[in-house]
Amino acid sequence: MDGYTLTKDKIAALLGPRRRESNKGDNGHGLLLAGSGSMPGAACMAATAALRAGIGTLKVLCPASAAAGLCALPEAMLAPLPGERWDACTEAFLRSYLDAATCIAIGPGMGRAAETDGVLRLVLSAGKPVVVDADGLFALARSIEARAALHDKVVLTPHFGEMARLLGISIPEVRENQEALALRSAAQWGCTVLLKGARSVVAAPDGRFAWNETGNPGLAKGGSGDVLSGIALAMLGQKLAPFDAACAASYLLGASADTALDLLRERMLMARDVTEMIELTLQNSVYQPK
Repeated sequence: MDGYTLTKDKIAALLGPRRRESNKGDNGHGLLLAGSGSMPGAACMAATAALRAGIGTLKVLCPASAAAGLCALPEAMLAPLPGERWDACTEAFLRSYLDAATCIAIGPGMGRAAETDGVLRLVLSAGKPVVVDADGLFALARSIEARAALHDKVVLTPHFGEMARLLGISIPEVRENQEALALRSAAQWGCTVLLKGARSVVAAPDGRFAWNETGNPGLAKGGSGDVLSGIALAMLGQKLAPFDAACAASYLLGASADTALDLLRERMLMARDVTEMIELTLQNSVYQPK
């Protein structure tokens, strides 16, 4: 099966303008599991990106130590854990939030403590559209139970290092075989794989794949992956299929970074600058709302 390059027209066809009579429920009830005491910013960046990209409502589940950083984001609802670590996220505590969500993202800034493995397994077992990124991928690499819970509504967003860890191979091997490994992994795991790089590839379990060529070296900084997770969550919330959601998220992240270069040079670009360009990119480059 031949792949294709993502273009503005292809992404516009996936998104289109919103119906005038739409309500917040039509655009997804997102649940974001992110952040920790040492990385509260990851939750904030992912949440901001999800809101900018059009999620209907967003609830952020995080340790209390990460919640303070989200106070400046009043559009997001907070669900602080009853403790400072993810081991406070028991099945009983998590279940009600999973039941209420229509789409989920897990991983940004969670940390790599062993208790995140069980949280990831519970999230995957809910059977809902899920984005797994960052520390969620670290947990996935070491948890056989979590890998067994992968399903066709999951989007994995590894960079080369994370993919190498998942497959037990070297980073150069991933770099040299990006397309083949993304396709093989998507088929083996039964989920969508967005393998990030200077030229990212999105692979579906059925053999479809697409390349994204938007973006610039300004994205080679901490926080870019968190922004991608938030955009992907918003795309799932707006009822895009997992493969389409991953394609749209990859394209929009890169296009927003390109838009930011009208104001900043690559070396100065930060993840928050990219987030602030999502709305402008959607409005001017992808579609014109009616």
